[in-house]
Amino acid sequence: MPVYLRTRITAVGPEVADLAEGGVVILFADGAPDELAEVSVLHKGDAPAADVPAVGTTIRIGTLSSRITALGETAWKKVQEIGHVVISFNGASAAERPGEICAEEVDATALAASLVAGAEIIIGE
Repeated sequence: MPVYLRTRITAVGPEVADLAEGGVVILFADGAPDELAEVSVLHKGDAPAADVPAVGTTIRIGTLSSRITALGETAWKKVQEIGHVVISFNGASAAERPGEICAEEVDATALAASLVAGAEIIIGE
């Protein structure tokens, strides 16, 4: 399986832990406006692949692993253009929002603990 995204967390906004407790992670590339950075995991890495990851593709954040269950129609385009996506670890088979990637449920405490500067995020592999 190809790697669709390989990036590293550079900063974690002060409201990220609360969102992670609800199973939601918001990614934004470095340079996001302050009001977005407060709720976001900022990252910097390789350019995303042109190909869209399929349902079943692995998402890894540090040592935490899950699989994609659904992709919104514009989710990957936003990753490619501005490094932004909402990942909902809710196990949904259909994304509620066009810019959302849904993944298998994970332990919320483990998710929050994995969101630290320096941790690698990989989609694919």
